[in-house]
Amino acid sequence: MSATGTATVPPVATTPVSHRRAGVGAALRWELSKLAAQARARWALLFCLIAPIIIVIVINGQGRPPKDTLYGRFIHDSGFAVPLLVLGFAGQWVLPLLTAIVAGDIFASEDQHGTWKTILTRSASRAQIFWAKTITALAFAIVATIVLAASTIVSSIVIVGHQPLTGLTGQIIPSGTAARLVAEAWASSLAPMIGFTCLAILLSIRTRSTAFGIAAPVVIALLMQLLGAVGGIDRIRPLLLTTSLESWHGLFAEPAFHSPLIAGLIVSAVWAIAALAISYVSLLRRDITGG
Repeated sequence: MSATGTATVPPVATTPVSHRRAGVGAALRWELSKLAAQARARWALLFCLIAPIIIVIVINGQGRPPKDTLYGRFIHDSGFAVPLLVLGFAGQWVLPLLTAIVAGDIFASEDQHGTWKTILTRSASRAQIFWAKTITALAFAIVATIVLAASTIVSSIVIVGHQPLTGLTGQIIPSGTAARLVAEAWASSLAPMIGFTCLAILLSIRTRSTAFGIAAPVVIALLMQLLGAVGGIDRIRPLLLTTSLESWHGLFAEPAFHSPLIAGLIVSAVWAIAALAISYVSLLRRDITGG
């Protein structure tokens, strides 16, 4: 008590308000929730689940098998030939399209809706947003590929059967071994799929256009297919992502050879790392004052 009778009130300690941004985990959860709400993504997964069943039924009902395609002549002899036929066809444009449906739009959509300033000032940093969106796009591409592969393989075995498979060098592959090799063939497509996903991310960031980000990877894949079919470019062909999609052929030879698979993994990794590096730098340097 002071001499004037006034009580001395001790100072109250105050806790500073935290202004820390949300981490990558929070941004990732938000991106996944947005992806789950997209009708385009849900329809794409439904397509991956149902379309193979219809395709297998149609192929099995054909009186004349497509003998001019790899494994086309064996579609009535073994249910393991059909997934390989579908894989060869899907690698031309279906798989690149599945990656681009999300990856080609995931960054460009923020430009279309003018929401960059909102998410960067209230939610997370550019780096955190970049990795959250990238992981989301890669996760969708991997899940879509797995669903498409599983639906194709299971429906082929159920509808056509699980007879032994004829290898590319004429050897007979037992059912158990054929099932493993077919699964490995589809698994080999994941590496180039990741490469195409990262390419779609780059186009989404650089062009800021959803339409271009989705369509361009498909066009690029078709151009790679045409370029790979041209003679006299043996040094360029192994560097194409579409060549990596064909690297499973060596699994069905006798003896099997795996050098194309290893080369495909390396080429896909180079494409993915280069595309992500350019994408990351482009996003960090972007002027977002317009939206």
